[in-house]
Amino acid sequence: MKNLFFTLSLALLATNLFAQTETAVYKSVADKFEYFYNNDKPDSVFALFSKEMKEFLPLNKTTDFLRGLKTQMGKITRRQFVKYENNTYASYKTNFEKAILALNISVDNDSKINGLFVKLFTEDSLAVIERNITKLILPFKEEWTVVWGGDTKELNYHVQNQAQKNAFDFVITDDKGNSFKTDGKINEDYYAFGKELIAPCDGDVVLVVDGIKDNKPGIMNPVYLPGNTVIIKTANNEFLFFGHFKQHSIKVAEGEKVKQGQLLGLCGNSGNSSEAHLHFHIQNTEDLNAATGIKCYFDKLLVNGEVKTDYSPIQKDKIKSE
Repeated sequence: MKNLFFTLSLALLATNLFAQTETAVYKSVADKFEYFYNNDKPDSVFALFSKEMKEFLPLNKTTDFLRGLKTQMGKITRRQFVKYENNTYASYKTNFEKAILALNISVDNDSKINGLFVKLFTEDSLAVIERNITKLILPFKEEWTVVWGGDTKELNYHVQNQAQKNAFDFVITDDKGNSFKTDGKINEDYYAFGKELIAPCDGDVVLVVDGIKDNKPGIMNPVYLPGNTVIIKTANNEFLFFGHFKQHSIKVAEGEKVKQGQLLGLCGNSGNSSEAHLHFHIQNTEDLNAATGIKCYFDKLLVNGEVKTDYSPIQKDKIKSE
């Protein structure tokens, strides 16, 4: 489509924005831009500009740019901070009504917009995060066993999936290594079924999926693989993904702020799950289809009876909060 993207740029001052966390100033400015854009207020957007930006893009050109963008792309329906580019621009994955674009905004020392451009959003726009910065406790209280976890496919079948490559599957086992009490034919026979799952850190709940029935053990649900789900976004832009909650057990809601240790829900057997267990991993964006996994380290825990700090569990580890 001709003239699909509009690009505006301006010589910018370096601002030393090295952390990949959205600052309050950038959030405030981006929120205002989105509101004024969606409500057809080009003069209010223009008022957000720095003196240099106003000279570079006078009101009539600002109006043309915003109206042209809206005609082609529609309103903004959702915006998610991704990272800083070139230590100046805050880059946002922005859902418009007709496309997903990267909206980049730069702000000067007076909190005025001194750079603005829109481009096609791609996975390359996402920050690649090697490991979590946020300090995490385990997402449960009892001793659990790592069924899948580690960096090789022998230890962790998840490694071949871009988003889940650092995922864990956790169950509870007895002294014999069994995850169920008798014959394992019903969910209630499994030690993990109905156990409390808690928030490993403070954060914002960005996704809740509930209402999916728990499977009969051994029979999986291929329709929605993660089952009942919670995703928590940390202050460091890490997305903590919890899968397979028990049906109707989730105690938090989208948009809610949670505290470390807060009850999220109960372990279940929903989704692509053959028995009650917790699937847990960290990724760099909410969208599982676009995400890249982040290696997960827990701050302090007991591993096979020994205290470890800043540790990433592997298959067969028995782990518990210290």
